[in-house]
Amino acid sequence: MSASPAISSSSRRKDDDRDTPPPLPEPLRVAVADSHTHLDMQRGTVEEALRKAASVGVTTVVQVGCDVKGSRWAAETAAAYENIHAAVALHPNEAPRIVHGDPGGTSQPPGAGGGWSRQGARPGGGEAALDEALAEIEALAALDHVKAVGETGLDYFRTGPEGMAAQERSFRAHIEIAKRRGKALVIHDREAHADVLRVLREEGAPERTVFHCYSGDAEMARECAAAGYYMSFAGTVTFKNAAALREAVAVAPAELLLVETDAPYLTPAPYRGRPNAPYLIPLTVRAMAAARGIDEDAMATALAANTARAFAY
Repeated sequence: MSASPAISSSSRRKDDDRDTPPPLPEPLRVAVADSHTHLDMQRGTVEEALRKAASVGVTTVVQVGCDVKGSRWAAETAAAYENIHAAVALHPNEAPRIVHGDPGGTSQPPGAGGGWSRQGARPGGGEAALDEALAEIEALAALDHVKAVGETGLDYFRTGPEGMAAQERSFRAHIEIAKRRGKALVIHDREAHADVLRVLREEGAPERTVFHCYSGDAEMARECAAAGYYMSFAGTVTFKNAAALREAVAVAPAELLLVETDAPYLTPAPYRGRPNAPYLIPLTVRAMAAARGIDEDAMATALAANTARAFAY
C-alpha cells in the first residue's frame, strides 16, 4: 500500500487559521446593534458572545430563527437577556423541506434550495405540515420580546420549481403574520430580487421591512428606498469584489441603513472564511462609513437609531 501524501506545515496553519476566531477589532466610540445574527450556531455561550460584543461597542443583537426549533430558542433567549431581541420564521429553504421532505445528510433535498438543514432526515408533510409550522411561528410572533418575523423570503440558489412554490407560499404567509402582529419583516433574498419585490407589492409590505444581508445593486437600493425598506449590510460589503454593494451603501438613504453579521457566516475582510460573531460588527461599520465618505461615529449613530426604529425596541 502506498504511503499517504504528507500534509505540509503551511497547509496545517491555514486550516488552523480558518478555525481561529479573529481578534477583537478597535472598539466603536458609538454603540451599535447587530441586526441579524445566529447565536445558536456560534461557538461558546451566549454570555461570552454578548461580553465580547459589548467590549467593542456592539450592545444589542437581534437573534434570528430559521425553523420552528430555532425560533423557539430565539424567543426563549430574548426573554432571558435584555439586550437580545428575537425574530422568528421559517427560512425560505425550510418550507420545501417541510412540504417535500428532507433525506438528511445533504445541503438540501432535491430542488429545495441551498443551505444546511439542522433537522436531519424527515418525510414530507405536505401543505398541512407547513400550515402547522406557520401557526407555531405566528404564536411566537405574538410574544412581546419577539420584534420581527424573519428570516423569510425567497432563495433561488439551486432551488427547483416545487421548492419555489413552497417558498413563495411560506413568504406570503409570513408577510401576513408580520402585519397581523405589528412586527417588522426580515427578508432573505438570494438570487430572487425581482420576485421578492413583486410579492411585497402584491401582498403589501409591513410598515417596517428589512432586507437582511442586502445583496442588490444601487438601482435596487433606490427602489427599496422609494418603498421605505431598510437595507441591512453584512460583512460582504467589505469583500474586494463587492463594489456594487458599496455603491448601494453610498446611494441608500442614511435613515434606512442597518448593519449585521449573519454570524457565523459572512465574516468581514480581512478574516473572510474564519468564524464570524457580533464582535466583528465594527469592521463592517467602518467599511460602510468609508463607502459613504463619512466618519464612523456618524455612521454608527445612524445605524443605532435605525435599528431601534426598525425593530421597535
